Amino acid sequence: MALLIGLVIAPLAYFFSLSLGLGAALLLLFGIWCAHLRQLARLLSWARQPLGTAVPDGSGIWEDVFAALYQRTREQREQRQSLSETLERFRMVAQTLPDGVVILAEDLTIEWLNTNAETHMGLSAQRDTGYPITNLFRDEAFVDYLKARQFGSGLELRPLRQAGRVLSLQLVPFGEHQAMLLTRDVSQREKLETMRRDFVANVSHELKTPLTVVAGFIETLADGIDDIPKEDVKHYLDLAAEQAGRMQRLIEDLLILSSLEAGSPPPHDEEVMVDALLAEVRGEINSLSGGRHEIRVDSDGPPLLRGSTKELRSAFGNLAGNAVRYTPEGGHIALRWKRQEDGGAEFSVSDDGPGIAPEHLPRLTERFYRVDRGRSRDTGGTGLGLAIVKHALERHQAELEIVSEPGHGSTFRARFPAHRVNAG
Repeated sequence: MALLIGLVIAPLAYFFSLSLGLGAALLLLFGIWCAHLRQLARLLSWARQPLGTAVPDGSGIWEDVFAALYQRTREQREQRQSLSETLERFRMVAQTLPDGVVILAEDLTIEWLNTNAETHMGLSAQRDTGYPITNLFRDEAFVDYLKARQFGSGLELRPLRQAGRVLSLQLVPFGEHQAMLLTRDVSQREKLETMRRDFVANVSHELKTPLTVVAGFIETLADGIDDIPKEDVKHYLDLAAEQAGRMQRLIEDLLILSSLEAGSPPPHDEEVMVDALLAEVRGEINSLSGGRHEIRVDSDGPPLLRGSTKELRSAFGNLAGNAVRYTPEGGHIALRWKRQEDGGAEFSVSDDGPGIAPEHLPRLTERFYRVDRGRSRDTGGTGLGLAIVKHALERHQAELEIVSEPGHGSTFRARFPAHRVNAG
């Protein structure tokens, strides 16, 4: 710029006068100054625009200035984009976690939470973000746990607003002054543990009575074998054998149920002759009934059924056996095998016994659940029959339907899909 002014002043001063040269130089300098002010004004105007506004074009040295600014804004935009993508990936990962995640500020206000945390704690990300979590989830043990910042220990609690749910909570440090609350629904684990305890207690109870009877007879015979009449010895041994048979049936049913519940691969499908199967089942329940009931078998359905002979015999036998056990002497029991309109088939067992109250129906397939415990035990029931039926039918894609009304008997239906039926 100094060189440019000198080149202007020198010729004018030489040919005209020094004052004219200086005036022209000042005029040139003022023009340059105005041009710079215009570029500065454009820069200031751009700086006041929203982020992402395009950098203006310039000339001369301002072209380099604006180019440098453009480069910097582009780098910042790329950094923001990268950070935004990283944050979005973090949120996506947090959303797919099986656990609930809640990000808490230093004052325990909610900054972010995923869908599982919303479900576990009854919160809403849209409604509750920005509010203290202790105001929204007021369980006393939970509030004390958060305020104590017990990062090294967990907490299990049962929310008052969510009956039956059990949550496992873990508070971990996050960021500089934040915390992350991890939640896990362990209701199913608690349910399984309760079922396990009940199962052990039920099995122990079921085995205790026959074992006590057998041990008592053995002790009686051991103490007075020479003094007890022969007919009494035979009677004691018959009773002991009956109780031993009861224990054997219980163990067999437990093994069958364990295999079914373990999800073992289903056996190779066979062509089961339904009439032959019904004949076996009828023979079993005739023996169980001892002539106390009138039993009828009707079969006009498909002659063949694809499946496991062993599992189908167990399912049909348990349904028919339950009818015998719960139907009073002189009652009627009907076994039916018929074709369905959709191409499938149905096996049903009906009786005119006392029926079942509605509150019992949803629990009938639970292990060891009995409507009448005394009657079932007296006739040798183990309490596992319908649980076995349920699992065996599921492995054959069949459905179990129970219809019953107190005082009007019961009907148990096993419906098989069309692909299991073969017309022969």
